[in-house]
Amino acid sequence: MELQGQKQGLIVSVSPHIGSEETVPRIMWTVSISLLPALAMGVYYFGPKALYVTALCIIGSIVSECFVQKVAGKERTIADGSAFLTGLLLGLNMPSTVPFYIPLVASFVSVGIAKQLFGGLGYNIFNPALIGRAFALITWTRAMTTWEIPDAAFTFTSINAKTTATPLGILKEEGMGKLLEVFGDKLSLYKELLIGHRAGSLGETSMIAILIGAAFLVYRRYISLRIPLSFLATVAAGAWIFGGKGGLFTGDPIVHLLSGGLMLGAFYMATDYVTCPTVWRGQVLFGIGCGFLTILIRLKAGYPEGVMFAILIMNCFAPLIDRSCRTTVFGAKKAKK
Repeated sequence: MELQGQKQGLIVSVSPHIGSEETVPRIMWTVSISLLPALAMGVYYFGPKALYVTALCIIGSIVSECFVQKVAGKERTIADGSAFLTGLLLGLNMPSTVPFYIPLVASFVSVGIAKQLFGGLGYNIFNPALIGRAFALITWTRAMTTWEIPDAAFTFTSINAKTTATPLGILKEEGMGKLLEVFGDKLSLYKELLIGHRAGSLGETSMIAILIGAAFLVYRRYISLRIPLSFLATVAAGAWIFGGKGGLFTGDPIVHLLSGGLMLGAFYMATDYVTCPTVWRGQVLFGIGCGFLTILIRLKAGYPEGVMFAILIMNCFAPLIDRSCRTTVFGAKKAKK
């Protein structure tokens, strides 16, 4: 085929071949909207402090992006909603008790360093919100592991709350017996974990709220279920096989599935477009890797929670997984080793 005197041929490339009317701003703002139920439950349980911490993270993220882009002489991109979403996710990964400077510093690390210094949206290797939380956890460990649980008579303006351990912390340090002593029988334990009346980060409250938002994203086809389901299934299997004190196959997978940041991480962090594999086989492998590392950290490491570290570690392997799971171009021969 001749065009303006030059030969033009067909370009054959490996899938995915995606054509869509969706834009980056529409996706980012839609994902942010889907997180509103989780934020609302955080406000319900922890009161104005939840809004305060989340607002600090969002403002810090937006200001950090503007500052770094101005210094670097780049075009401002705050309208695309990515900085807002990073701040919102970071806020949902914070306790309600953190001092004001921690969300601000963590926001700068998330957006200013983990995102912008790598080249901006689409070039970051690690999930920015998780990098910010990891930095805050390592730097201010005590502040980031001080948890509150609201009283039964909690109201929006009440500050009545008591400091306690998270369910995963109790399970790791004192076992299932102590966990049942705190919550009652197993049915009550499952119920409290499901509705979110327990200690934890703002986004670890209601699993129902997180699943509602996730279902909306699946319906809009913004995320697929390959990574979340393989992630959750691996954690459940590992908890059932190795998580019990009475030997193999005596663990309680439901407690692990409903505790900590697993649901938020599986549906909102591990599915980040930039830091996860793009091919379907790679996504399944990525989810399995996240699940394996999560349950390994929960059961054998010093931390009671492992979702954050598991996703960040697997972010390192995402490019390698994509290359290893790449499909062969139709009609092409595999290269001989």
